[in-house]
Amino acid sequence: MVRAIASRRRATLLLLPLALALASPVASHAAPVLSKGQGPLSPALSALARPSVGSLPPDRQARIAGVATSGPGSLVREGGRLLVDLRFDRGALAALPELRETGARVVATSRHLQRVTAAVPQAGLLGVADLPGVAAVTPVRSPILRAFEPCEGGSVVSEGVTQLHAQEAREEFAVEGGGVTVGVLSDSLNQANEAVSGGPVATRQPQDVLSKDLPGKRNTCPGQSTAVEDLRDYEFEPGDDEPFDEGRAMLQIVHDMAPAAELAFNSAFNGELAFAEGIEDLAKPVSEGGAGAQVVVDDVGYFEEPFFQDGPVAAAVNKVTEEGATYLSAAGNDNLFDGEGNEIASWEAPAFRDSGACPPEVVAQPKLNGSHCLDFHPGAATDRTFGIEVEAGETLTVDLQWAEPWEGVETDLDAVLLDSDGEVLTGSTSDNVSSKEDEGTQEPVEIVQWENLGSADRTVQLVINKFSGTADPRLKFIFLQNGGGVSGTEYPKSGGGDVVGPAVYGHAGAAGAIAAGAVRFEPLPGEDEGPESYSSRGPVTHYFGPVEGTEAALPLPTPEELSKPEVAATDCGATTFFARQPKAEPGVWRFCGTSAAAPHAAGVAALMLEHEPLASPEAVRESLAATGEPFGGFSPCAQGGGLIEAIGALEAIEGAVFPPPGTCGPPDASGPVFVAPGDWGSESPPDPPVKPATPPVSGPTPQPPPEEARPPSTLIAKRPPATIRTSGSGARLVFRFRSDQADARFLCNVDQGGFKPCPATLSRWFKLGRHQLKVKARGATGLVDPTPAVFRFRLVAAG
Repeated sequence: MVRAIASRRRATLLLLPLALALASPVASHAAPVLSKGQGPLSPALSALARPSVGSLPPDRQARIAGVATSGPGSLVREGGRLLVDLRFDRGALAALPELRETGARVVATSRHLQRVTAAVPQAGLLGVADLPGVAAVTPVRSPILRAFEPCEGGSVVSEGVTQLHAQEAREEFAVEGGGVTVGVLSDSLNQANEAVSGGPVATRQPQDVLSKDLPGKRNTCPGQSTAVEDLRDYEFEPGDDEPFDEGRAMLQIVHDMAPAAELAFNSAFNGELAFAEGIEDLAKPVSEGGAGAQVVVDDVGYFEEPFFQDGPVAAAVNKVTEEGATYLSAAGNDNLFDGEGNEIASWEAPAFRDSGACPPEVVAQPKLNGSHCLDFHPGAATDRTFGIEVEAGETLTVDLQWAEPWEGVETDLDAVLLDSDGEVLTGSTSDNVSSKEDEGTQEPVEIVQWENLGSADRTVQLVINKFSGTADPRLKFIFLQNGGGVSGTEYPKSGGGDVVGPAVYGHAGAAGAIAAGAVRFEPLPGEDEGPESYSSRGPVTHYFGPVEGTEAALPLPTPEELSKPEVAATDCGATTFFARQPKAEPGVWRFCGTSAAAPHAAGVAALMLEHEPLASPEAVRESLAATGEPFGGFSPCAQGGGLIEAIGALEAIEGAVFPPPGTCGPPDASGPVFVAPGDWGSESPPDPPVKPATPPVSGPTPQPPPEEARPPSTLIAKRPPATIRTSGSGARLVFRFRSDQADARFLCNVDQGGFKPCPATLSRWFKLGRHQLKVKARGATGLVDPTPAVFRFRLVAAG
């Protein structure tokens, strides 16, 4: 029977006490109180609008708001402003003058979506929410970057040129990418210091142009004097977290593959609306103010991009491909394996299974109507929590979405995260539904982030509660980990109708996009050839038409199943400055992840379009996929048609016939339900099965082992922030370590240099760059903590 759930009441204030801001591996005695936000402001922005919160350091503010302190999912700041998306029920463009009067800077607008992206002073959030027509104000979260001969590529040439046979194809077909423009979207082009000489942006000298690794006036190679056209770089201000110029590294890869192609750039880091505009601007003819790119490639994913329909970015992708541009995107680095080899990156149920109750800690939340929590077990049992094993020092990101269209959301789901004892850690409780009493986001998405600050893996429990609505929609969550951090889940296999594993989403799943998976340029010792373990798996299924305006899209007559990824390409090849330097290869920079695979594929596409300028985007897609070299033991869901082979791709685009590649279909979910062994938390069903009584054991009660008979645990009790700014070449940092054993000593491993004895208070000089500190305690009997405490940080130049 369909039951109506209590209607929403307007919340007056988000109550997130300091206990949440300081959430640690030890459960707080004062559990967080979760609420629904303040009017149009999301819960996170409601917290940040409080003056007492605005005066705190940024990392404290982030924890209070329940977002990551840095990296993917963190707040995008611009000096004293926050980047936000505003949804209007009317008059979006008419409200721009009043919006600017609040001190906001307008970044992007959309009349047909009635949405605005703006950088808003933190102290002015309440005023912005009160503007006429504002229905919802949500933070823009930092998106995910999918980065895990002298005149033919410069001083450093990616190994992808050899692995994908690009050099041989260029020689055989006499192509270099000439007459083709490739547009790249990523974080930034010329904002970081690694690839240029430093100083103010306007005066920086691009060293990779001098070394012929990018085209430009100082590149002396014939035909490579046209500099990268920068349509719009990242809106970065001194004092903000610096981007890494990943876009520049992508451009270096394209230049290696197709050295005569002209290059253009547009930042995708200014919000989804600006991302969509940037796609169209790159593909727009030069006569209309665009870059005229025939090939466009990106490596960015926004958390809020829809799973079950094409969002604004995907709509822009489909538009430019319909107009003739070939579009490629990084498939993502979100695939995960548990210890048994199961792919566990996502979990999806065909409908919301209402258990009719919630764990007591959720019931105790006064404003969440905690009485209709999801039953994760599709069988006869009842399970209201989903156990997740989070690795030490990692941030868990759960992106929950359900199958209702944007602007037609009728169900409000909330996500709450409990520790293994059932205590509330954090939650995501946005107003998703608009009603007569309240405005809402009209986006079916909740995003939960929590950082495991401890030195050991921890089990947490996800709870999904239906706050309001009468429907029981399909729902799915993906762990957006970008390479790792989740080592196990309670339900690691498809079964009982539930699907586990596929993690390609958003515009990479658009019909117009060619999604690229990643294959290392050479296998690591002891590993076989094949797609990278983190390369996201498909497929993608859409149930609604695209987001096109302020009206909800209609359901599709039949779901659209898209085989993703289409191809695989090289990652971990060399660049001049990005992104990491392996210890075994001093001075060599390697760029890993599907972020690197996508520009390799784009470079091959440029060669194809020089050879056949009138080839359609569909022809390029089919040629790349049909001529790929698949790896045995891997399905098309991991590699598409296989590793790109440039010679075959050019043969196919000129008309040679190849057999079609295999397609990726959804995992078989018809099997029985499988629950991973182990203890996944304290929450139990209301009517657990009766177990036979265990006969009492005679003799004394077993006692826990003495302290000296077990290894100690380790805690980094004092540490600097994750990003340290300094005016010099480095800084002296101080760390303090603790253990639960009084006589413990400590071993430290700095930047993979091996564990060595260190004092309980470590004072050490660190130079500019990224660093990692691992610490483990050693007890008096010689037993050593098997799970070191880990802290990753970076030093950047101030100003």
